[in-house]
Amino acid sequence: QGQSERYRRALLMVSQMDAEHFGSCTLFGECQEACPKEISIDTITRMNRDFIRATLVARAESPP
Repeated sequence: QGQSERYRRALLMVSQMDAEHFGSCTLFGECQEACPKEISIDTITRMNRDFIRATLVARAESPP
């Protein structure tokens, strides 16, 4: 459930993180240790992968 909106959510999430000057995760684990919501590094990795895929799909679909 929610797979059809997966990439759209990733784009919106990263956009909101940028707006709040949250920064991106370097995947060294510091963000997982400091996260007040206890978001795992696996979840962050999955979101980063979805964001990259969403960006590539958006570029492929946009007219030149």
